[in-house]
Amino acid sequence: MAKVVVIKFKGNCKPYYFSNGGLELKRGQNVVVETSRGLEYGTVVLAEKEVGDGEITSPLKPVLRVATEKDEETVKRNEARRSEAMKICKEKIAARGLEMKLIDCEFTFDGNKVIFTFTADGRVDFRELVKDLASVFHMRIELKQVGSRDETRILGGIAPCGRECCCAGAMPEFQKVSIKMAKNQGLSLNPGKISGLCGRLMCCLSYENEYYAGAFKKMPKMGSMVGTPEGKGAVIATDMLKMKVRVKIEKDGAVFYRDFPVEEINFKKGEESGAKNSED
Repeated sequence: MAKVVVIKFKGNCKPYYFSNGGLELKRGQNVVVETSRGLEYGTVVLAEKEVGDGEITSPLKPVLRVATEKDEETVKRNEARRSEAMKICKEKIAARGLEMKLIDCEFTFDGNKVIFTFTADGRVDFRELVKDLASVFHMRIELKQVGSRDETRILGGIAPCGRECCCAGAMPEFQKVSIKMAKNQGLSLNPGKISGLCGRLMCCLSYENEYYAGAFKKMPKMGSMVGTPEGKGAVIATDMLKMKVRVKIEKDGAVFYRDFPVEEINFKKGEESGAKNSED
């Protein structure tokens, strides 16, 4: 086990581990650290945490200093340059007739490089654009192409649930999401109802998938015939939170609907959804 400082950077909710460099740090402090990109400005989210050696990328880089007034001014100056840089880059893109959408711009803390992030439907030859931008900014230029999910993470927004998009506010890394997760949860497969702002399946489908995947295996299939304490009937609905099954029963010329706990239902072979407690 090793003790680390947990730091996050602007526009990124992924935590990174550093050594404290012998400094007394507090949560919420802004600090300057050394990274593979050079010096960067971040915020302490945990002043001390114990993690396994396998979670650390060696060598563990140190926090160099608590951010000074000069550092804070540098950050503000870089942020102030962002709007004008975005405008210039968009003009250069239009002048070159490139099929790309600029979504973000960032000046590195040390002022040696400016990074432009964009989306595009395919590969873009931006070599001449880099030369155009270098002649304006007189520093290293990096153009980074990202997908629609990364675009939503960068730009943010309000998800269908009414909260901030998970990827922008609370998700360190993207999780694998599949249509099977929506099926397990009994959700409508209408793309408009299970897709996020990025147009892809909503990340939150993965949150409770482990529970629903297990519950789904214990439930009979929709429309299948099952045995109940009140006779045989067809499954018309399942509630995987309460683990209940609604059954349509036709008996003595009457039709009625009853809810039964799944453990009271007898499944016919070949019609259960994998339940271990199925009976003939």
